[in-house]
Amino acid sequence: MAAAELLSQEFELGFTYTRSTGPVVGKFLTGLRDGKVYGVRGSDGRVLVPPAEYDPVTAAPLTDFVEVGQEGRLLSWCWVSEPREAHLLQQPFAWAMVQLDGADVPMIHCLEAPSAEAVTTGARVSISWADERQGFITDIRCFTLLQGAAS
Repeated sequence: MAAAELLSQEFELGFTYTRSTGPVVGKFLTGLRDGKVYGVRGSDGRVLVPPAEYDPVTAAPLTDFVEVGQEGRLLSWCWVSEPREAHLLQQPFAWAMVQLDGADVPMIHCLEAPSAEAVTTGARVSISWADERQGFITDIRCFTLLQGAAS
């Protein structure tokens, strides 16, 4: 019996389109580029950060932008002892849920800390901005722990 011939074809999966960010996400990303954080106020009065395009209660479009603080409170976290190549930080860090001052909904980003033992739920944190900002979520390089701040 003859050996079967193996057929193969190189293939690269790609998405060759671009998506506009729209007025809500665009304002958020432009704010990051400019060193500001914007949320949006929902029908129930809550400030959502990052901003949602549609109200989670009524499904109506949201347009009431609110600038929030650059400091906040650490609500929850998970320590990463061995970062992967794709992570923003290449030393041990925490994925963190941070509720910025003036926001009612937390956002998830990385937290730079010297060790897992240095991180506590309720700790005060601050944005560490990237040296060069372009209007991406990575314009927030990470959050850092505020020294001496009461939780």
